[in-house]
Amino acid sequence: MSNEQWQTARLIPVSGLSGPDEQERRGTSALLAVLFSVKEFGRALTQRCGAPSGNIETFIEVPFVLGGAKHCQPDGLIRISRGAKSWTALVEVKTGRSTLNPQQLETYLEVARQEGFDALITVSNELATGPNEHPAAIDKRLTKKVGLFHMSWSEIRTEAIIERENHTVSDPDQAWILNEFIRYLEYWKSGAVEFEDMGTSWVPVRDAVVNATLRTNDAAAIEVASRYAQLTGFVAMYLSRKLRVDVQPALTRSERANPYSRIHAIVADLVAHGRMISSLHVPNAIGSFDVIADLRASRVACTLRVDAPTEGKPLTRVNWLLRQLRGAPSDLLISATALRARSEGPSHRLDKLLEDPQLLVIDSRTDIRTFSLTLSHPAGTKRGQGQSSFVGSVLKVVDHFYESVVQHLKAWTPAAPKIKQTAPDAVAQADAVLSNSLAVVPLVPVSRATPIASGGRTPSTSGDR
Repeated sequence: MSNEQWQTARLIPVSGLSGPDEQERRGTSALLAVLFSVKEFGRALTQRCGAPSGNIETFIEVPFVLGGAKHCQPDGLIRISRGAKSWTALVEVKTGRSTLNPQQLETYLEVARQEGFDALITVSNELATGPNEHPAAIDKRLTKKVGLFHMSWSEIRTEAIIERENHTVSDPDQAWILNEFIRYLEYWKSGAVEFEDMGTSWVPVRDAVVNATLRTNDAAAIEVASRYAQLTGFVAMYLSRKLRVDVQPALTRSERANPYSRIHAIVADLVAHGRMISSLHVPNAIGSFDVIADLRASRVACTLRVDAPTEGKPLTRVNWLLRQLRGAPSDLLISATALRARSEGPSHRLDKLLEDPQLLVIDSRTDIRTFSLTLSHPAGTKRGQGQSSFVGSVLKVVDHFYESVVQHLKAWTPAAPKIKQTAPDAVAQADAVLSNSLAVVPLVPVSRATPIASGGRTPSTSGDR
């Protein structure tokens, strides 16, 4: 038999995976073992939960007795030691479509408080709607002394891929272990799945938006808005893997402080305008860009606002932008907004502007301050993954927009000030004036026979000594 048919021995085997219980046990053991073995990866994940740097120890299925009567067994435990101090967290893991049980988590929070532990970390395929948020509804009183943190399998996989692609792990053996872990997570039976479903309320909400019957207090609208916020986080992770940097949803300070305000804002926009808007921030890109899902028009679009140069004529500013968009899609829409304008100015396709840039300039005296760049694709209608899915259409337009537009743009910077040609210095000028005056006014020698004013005597010519 040809050795091409031989199966390579793997550190984390995927054979024999059957059922959610086996997925959960193997996923927990693999994750905690890699946290212990690959120091950089372990540090990157645990620091998100407030853990200090130090030696990481990991354990699985640690039994506890709560209040001397109730027996419970979290999936794992992480302990980090630094000198005489230690930081400890319980770990609860779910795989596949299994969701976190709030009652079970509250029991583990009680165990952590009883044992003097620092945190409870949950891992599942559920995505949080925002930073410092948890997908399960937990009594906030239980988290006053014990921290509660959540990581999705997509988030864990993204961090692992970024570290692999950036060669963050210095030890080659540890780098190989990390790669084996990534391979395991990408196997379809591992139970680590991607965001793939807009939820059961997707189709009813989409139809209600089209018929203008959606209301802000509809529970279905809140569910879809939450799913869209989760989708934004997944798209950020998707871009992070491709760009090898930490892409994040762009949130305002108030949205970070109160994630529910963001959900309510999405719902309000959905009811009023039939659209949902989120933003993504890519490190070192020219700016954050919006992802807009217009359910009434059945379109998904990305929009980027670019500050125009503050110098030069309007046509010069337009040409500055067009030079950077030679390879962009021809149907990219570009609009220009002038200073103190209440609305955007003219909007035209890129192919038309390359033929006639003057289309964006209404008046030669217009002070163009910003450009808006928008790329739009048809939106998928299906709630799940696959062809014609809404999730797939969002990923497609974001990928295309960033690759063909955003990554090629550089912000305008004013030219460095230049030294002007100055006149000769004052000393040189004074020397020139003095030389000229000496040349035209003859010097008169002093006669030896001239009387000396102080003494009134005429000096002797005989050499009186």
